[in-house]
Amino acid sequence: MASRAIWKGQLRLSLVSIPIEIHSARNSGARVSFRQIHEPSGKRVHYQKVVQGVGPVESDEILKGYETGDDEYLLLEKDEIDAIRLETKKTFELVQFVDTNEIAPIWFDRPYYVVPTDDLAEDAYRVVRDALRKTGKAGLGQLTMRGKEYLCAIRPCGDGLLMETLHYEDDIRDADPLFSGIEDEASDDDLLDVATELIEKKSAPFDASAFEDHYAAALKDLIDRKMKSKKTPRAKTGKDDGRPEGENVVDLMDALKKSVKGTKGKSGGSRRKAS
Repeated sequence: MASRAIWKGQLRLSLVSIPIEIHSARNSGARVSFRQIHEPSGKRVHYQKVVQGVGPVESDEILKGYETGDDEYLLLEKDEIDAIRLETKKTFELVQFVDTNEIAPIWFDRPYYVVPTDDLAEDAYRVVRDALRKTGKAGLGQLTMRGKEYLCAIRPCGDGLLMETLHYEDDIRDADPLFSGIEDEASDDDLLDVATELIEKKSAPFDASAFEDHYAAALKDLIDRKMKSKKTPRAKTGKDDGRPEGENVVDLMDALKKSVKGTKGKSGGSRRKAS
């Protein structure tokens, strides 16, 4: 199945705008998924929203509740929440650059591939990719999508660019209470030498294909065997009742020179407040 873009718009580096598409880098179809089936009837199991002492309720009777403590909730209307959803913007601007190794793995959330939308955009796309590769930097910016604002980092990946959504500071739990009980003493030299030697012997270039998900393989094998067996019970459930135009990069070199000229005298990236 062909990949479908989840976002289309402009990747902007100062005065340079590059028409791009963003695709999920995760292959969600690779894993086996199940549905719950009611064995006596062979029908799918559906879930109802139920209130204790009341029974099933309609969706339009349900509000969002924010817990304030002591089993008390602040009730919010759906319209109130929808009113603060951000309008999806068609520009993803790189506002700061950091060394790629400055971003610890704990900050990364989901990976996405960034691709140019057409041949005209490829020239500028390659320049940004090669500049990030040459400097060893990752570009940071905020992307608005589906009413929310995501902090993102872009860096080279093979022949293209990889975008990864990052957690915000409030999303990450402080590790100090968990690690503070670990004594900060130097390891035994002999034990450290043995551990270091073992690590060196087992070191090799990273290759994801060298590792197999044995549970997933066993599950697929089970399904294959059950598919071939006529004794396997089966159920027939039946059926339940403008791409935006990008700005053309007319003169990439001129735009880059103007961008550099406009940023002379400035140091570092300024922190922007979210809309």
